[in-house]
Amino acid sequence: MENKSSSRVAADKNASASPKTAPRRAKRTVRASGKAAGAKKDLPLTSPSLYTNRELSWLSFNRRVLETALEEDRPLLDQVKFLSIFYTNLDEFFMVRVSNIFKQYQTGASTLGPDKMSPAKQLAEIRKLTMEQVEAAASHWINKLQPALAEAGVRVVEYSDLDPEQQKYLLNRFKNDIYPILTPQAIDPGHPFPKISNLSINFLIEVADSNDVRHYARLRVPHNIPRFYFVPRNPSLDEPQMSGSFDKSVDIVQTEKIIGEFLPLLFPGYKVTAKGMFRITRNTDVEIEEDEADDLLEAVRDSVLRRRFGGVVRLETEYRIPAKLTSFLVSKLHLLPSQIYTVKGPMAFSGFMQLNDLNIPALKDTPYYASYNPATQPVEELFENIAREDILLYHPYQTFTSVVDFVQQAARDPKVLGIKMTLYRVGNNSPIVKALMDARMAGKQVTAVVELKARFDEERNINWAEEMEHQNVNVVYGFVGLKVHAKLCLVIRREDSGIRTYVHIGTGNYNPGSAKNYTDLGLLTADPAICSDVTDLFNVMTGYAKRTSYNRLLVSPTSMRSGLERSIRAEIERHRREGNGRIVIKCNQLVDADMIKLLYEASIAGVKVDCLVRGICCLKPGIPGVSENITVRAILGKFLEHARVYWFGPLEDTEKSFCYIGSADMMGRNLDRRIEVVTPILDGRLKKRLAEEVLQLQLADNQRTWLLEKDTYTRIVKKPPEKSVNAQEEMIRRYGE
Repeated sequence: MENKSSSRVAADKNASASPKTAPRRAKRTVRASGKAAGAKKDLPLTSPSLYTNRELSWLSFNRRVLETALEEDRPLLDQVKFLSIFYTNLDEFFMVRVSNIFKQYQTGASTLGPDKMSPAKQLAEIRKLTMEQVEAAASHWINKLQPALAEAGVRVVEYSDLDPEQQKYLLNRFKNDIYPILTPQAIDPGHPFPKISNLSINFLIEVADSNDVRHYARLRVPHNIPRFYFVPRNPSLDEPQMSGSFDKSVDIVQTEKIIGEFLPLLFPGYKVTAKGMFRITRNTDVEIEEDEADDLLEAVRDSVLRRRFGGVVRLETEYRIPAKLTSFLVSKLHLLPSQIYTVKGPMAFSGFMQLNDLNIPALKDTPYYASYNPATQPVEELFENIAREDILLYHPYQTFTSVVDFVQQAARDPKVLGIKMTLYRVGNNSPIVKALMDARMAGKQVTAVVELKARFDEERNINWAEEMEHQNVNVVYGFVGLKVHAKLCLVIRREDSGIRTYVHIGTGNYNPGSAKNYTDLGLLTADPAICSDVTDLFNVMTGYAKRTSYNRLLVSPTSMRSGLERSIRAEIERHRREGNGRIVIKCNQLVDADMIKLLYEASIAGVKVDCLVRGICCLKPGIPGVSENITVRAILGKFLEHARVYWFGPLEDTEKSFCYIGSADMMGRNLDRRIEVVTPILDGRLKKRLAEEVLQLQLADNQRTWLLEKDTYTRIVKKPPEKSVNAQEEMIRRYGE
């Protein structure tokens, strides 16, 4: 292991000192020095022209997801998967981000972002870009993907495409399986317009009685029935089962299309004169008054219930819905015309992810099977291996099972006295949670800090928390006022030499399911200073303790911002002394204005700054005299890039460099309003791996990378005689079994 008394480690430690030693936020106005060619000498670094609007940057990210779905050489069901991800992302964007902007617009709030774009302008731009993207997505499905799937044997068809025997078969299925659970709701003076739940598919129906008097009704498509019915070409009484290999002798029909066809059966004595599907998106960013809540658990429960019926942000109507039905909905929901979106193609395409479950390997991307990091084997000697040297895990190329093994081995090891862990998103059937309960049943002290406010995972986390409490696990419900987003597991072990602690610090959630699709990093270490920091942080999270500094770690909200600021400034000073200044940032979002200003300062000073930002990036590279030494790249491939790495110094010289990995992005919420952790990588071997396998490789990628130039992302195209570099495929080649 590298000598931890080196000068760079000393710099590491200084970077995590008390924030009182440096200003928490730089308030001064910094101007471009004018030393660089073409410098804009009088352009202050607070100028709105230097910042991209975060919402429009997010739409650029989702555009890259859509472009991935549109790739003609991508397997067909993989195209369906990325198309459904595109629509799912868009739903969440409207539920959270657009809802907040709309609230600002309604209340007349002033512009909040450094780009100074007004709420009205943001809403107009969002609508314009969203309509363009949705149009492209629908066109791809209707004109290319759906016909190509049919040719490959996966026929997603309309009811009218079926032959009479198949239609008869579906009528039987409708009467037996669907009709009994449908609940049409009349809308009249005695029956007010019903509450429409978020993202549900609904029908608005106009019916006429025997006197030709018109009435309206609403029908919700139940969420607990299959989205698709598989109709055999030679119908029988039993629906074909899709277990095993896919039976290509079936047609696939959307359940809502079946319901729409048989609507008249729900209104005997009336004639259906008009019908149309619609779907609303509600504001789900419900505030929790934590300081006023006697019971945080009950407060979160209440917020989950309120989320289903928050204010309406968007109304989606199916293509060619009668205008009178749209007008009726608009009047009842009190909407503006700009909130209405017409959907060509299937409604709620996010649900088409189910088609990716079809067992047709030829239409899917080749599955990847992760390998073990040799240092984690055998499992029975895992703690001894960690005691000898730090272990760096790179998921999903190296299996997340090693992290599960770490917790499970701690649960069954008689030398282990206790386990402390943070849980943000753990997924269903979590082996991590089960291991914690097993450890408690084995008599160990177990503490789980469960973040109840993990958006869209609140209910699952509440259920896990209550289940652990039933097993006498000490459950702490997050931290009032701050989300606990840090990924930490601390194991306390009695050994012959005394009590020793072991730690896992990760960049991603303790969720084996998502770990198969997300690229993340994890450090297993027994370094006394790091383990002591984690111990102290758990005392802050679970008891009454205040800390403004830590030995090795940078921790939000106390020392993360100031530590990263000092790290950037230290590299600027090193560049002035020695030259060859380098900063490489890999994160999911780069939004914080003060951090962007500092990166502009570094660029102006001549430091080369490379940013690998998967999602939102408000920094504008390539501006003469300001950011001409900055590049921004975004990789979107087989896996979702999720790791965070902050590197300061030459990539090729680990002695002159230091780096951090952890849970925090460069956003105000991560730096100031959450509990986050980044840890230094102290071992020279592991720093070399990070430089070569993550940063250098991804900066060289010319197959799955988009390059940001000011406001526009352009797909990088390999130019002869360049060698093709696909960073993710190269890691699969290196580590695949």
